[in-house]
Amino acid sequence: MADVAARAGVSRALVSIVFRNQQGASEETRRRVLRVADEIGYRPDSAARLLARGRSRTLGVMFAVHQTFHTNLIEAIYPEAERLGYDVLLSAAAPGRSEAKAVEALLSHRCEALIVLGSEAEAADLDALGRRAVTVSVSRRVRGARVDFVHSAEGKGVRQAMDHLVELGHRRIVHLDGGSGPGSAERRRAYRAAMRRHGLEGEERVIGGDHTERSGIDAGQLLLAEREQGRPLPTAVLAGNDRSAMGILMSLGRAGVEVPQDVSVVGYDDSHLSHLMPIGLTTVRQDAALMAEYAVRFAVERLEDPGLEPREAVLEPKLVVRGTSGPARELPD
Repeated sequence: MADVAARAGVSRALVSIVFRNQQGASEETRRRVLRVADEIGYRPDSAARLLARGRSRTLGVMFAVHQTFHTNLIEAIYPEAERLGYDVLLSAAAPGRSEAKAVEALLSHRCEALIVLGSEAEAADLDALGRRAVTVSVSRRVRGARVDFVHSAEGKGVRQAMDHLVELGHRRIVHLDGGSGPGSAERRRAYRAAMRRHGLEGEERVIGGDHTERSGIDAGQLLLAEREQGRPLPTAVLAGNDRSAMGILMSLGRAGVEVPQDVSVVGYDDSHLSHLMPIGLTTVRQDAALMAEYAVRFAVERLEDPGLEPREAVLEPKLVVRGTSGPARELPD
């Protein structure tokens, strides 16, 4: 502002009045100050101004760099935060950069609240974070932690997928597990419950994995190796998420296994990956836009009213049927 004042031939205080759009400057002076500011490329430092008032009005978002569904969530977080007058700062957990380090970076940049996407932190660590700063956990619920939670009804989503496959005549349905990933335990329990409900306990099988393409590729290779040893392929695979479903499709496709004629594959998330395949992926949709809306609103409301107790939003998932699921093939007796 001192540079603008010197070039415009006015006091620094008058420049401040113009930038704050307050009374006290003539229209001619106001135009001159703004013209000079534009000429020298001056931009008000809104972050510094907010910090001087004790506020940053910034929401920090921790995400996993390889999780495609997090991209969908981030895309929806930005407009909702802007609508409520907040900026967004991102920090990624990645190979070689832990979730804890990503979170600490956000706190060091004075983010007022945190939105953590798919956190895999220990329950005690997540609770401790919630006591340090207003925190919203998206896609993962931890009983008793002092954070807000936004997630889909995992069990309902899996039940929809399983009912769909059973109605298509599938009996040998394998579940590729998501390991310790967000929502994996609920999805695993729901798969087992659905197999029992349909009287298929004897066909129940869970293959260990995680929420990556590599996990899906490995699972597909395992099933193919078993076929070579005389064990028929399952007629359907329910994958832990879209990324692992993509890996399964890659393995099966390379071996000449046709989807869905030979094996049906169902994912979970309805991330943008599900639309990029030659045949669309049948998957369970989590409403990323609505999840983002709740996450931002929960964070902002608790910032503005610190006495609010943590809340939970459980959103309805929806099965989206595309090209990777079809009638079950006949199995040999």
